[in-house]
Amino acid sequence: MTKKKGETKHTWRFTRRRFLKGSAAAAAVIAASGVTRRVAWSEENTLSYLCWPGHGAEEVVGPFEQANGVKIISKEYVGGEAMMALINQSDSGTYDVVLSDREYITMLRAGGLIDEMDPNDYPFDDFWPEFQKMPGHWLDGKLFSVVLDFGYLGIVHNTDVISEKEASSYKILWDPKLTGKVGQFDWYLPSMGCLSQYNGNKSPFDIDDAAFSKLRDTVFSLKPQVAGYHGIPDIFNALKNGDAFAYQGIGDWITILLAADGYPVTTTIPDEGGIQWTESLSLSTGGKKQAMAKKFIQYLTSPEGQIRVALKSSYMGSIPNKKGWTLMNETKPEGATILRHRFDQRNVMDEYADGKIALRQLPAQQSIDDWSEVWNEYKNI
Repeated sequence: MTKKKGETKHTWRFTRRRFLKGSAAAAAVIAASGVTRRVAWSEENTLSYLCWPGHGAEEVVGPFEQANGVKIISKEYVGGEAMMALINQSDSGTYDVVLSDREYITMLRAGGLIDEMDPNDYPFDDFWPEFQKMPGHWLDGKLFSVVLDFGYLGIVHNTDVISEKEASSYKILWDPKLTGKVGQFDWYLPSMGCLSQYNGNKSPFDIDDAAFSKLRDTVFSLKPQVAGYHGIPDIFNALKNGDAFAYQGIGDWITILLAADGYPVTTTIPDEGGIQWTESLSLSTGGKKQAMAKKFIQYLTSPEGQIRVALKSSYMGSIPNKKGWTLMNETKPEGATILRHRFDQRNVMDEYADGKIALRQLPAQQSIDDWSEVWNEYKNI
């Protein structure tokens, strides 16, 4: 099979049968976390939204619903593989708008699951320059997705046990005082990606087979430290009750909420680097309400919609719209400070300038199966 321009190794190898055959774990995630919000609205006055938890909450979508006489029906998932499984198990047009992690956009595009978008319909001129031409969102000058929010992944740690100085290197994860206290976010991509950075890989997901073999050894060497392999609810609980003192591959989206409740936790981006998660919006192929779907994406990327996304109660995230930053500083200054969206002091964009942040992406020189098999073997040794 010929590899098409703009596609990565795993993109063209992806098929419905191949994915579903190996997606028992994803199916379990769907069963545990996929929640559809059902309301008694006629179908013509609803818009179907596939998204991470909390994005379809009233606090986020309420103003749009009221202004447009429409109800947002959200189907929630956790993890990119679960999102892909949901779409592949659904009829075309089941969802009108898809919220995806940036690294899965190429898969959605290659599978004919999302439509081309007109860049003139969206406020790119208001975005920070770094987010106007996001890799993977464009192919041959054509737009397929718009950035909604983002954040950084490094080491999440209990500050009573681990200082920020100690957390300035992933090496702290192997410290004897953390034996049996290092939690693992049970998603191979960010968890292994940070360890790849520890190994010195500036492009942590684009590594040759020798570097991948070394990464496997690094991952396995952490086993004596492991407290457990956790989904999102268990991560919160483990950090609250002291079952785990540190995690790699997660970030402020967890520690901001816990710190607000008085727990001694924070996120540190180690000197070896951190990884950026990016959530992006696309128009689903076959969606029957494309005009309203486009309008919904315009709302979510507007200054008001951006603030509601950034400060949602499920988890906070940084936003790409500079006008959203301005409005947040004017109307929600505490939120601007928490998210480091201030213009008068160091803010989240400075990590870009420091060269410490790598975009999370799917494996470039190995397959998804190669990486996930290492992770599954690690869990079972």
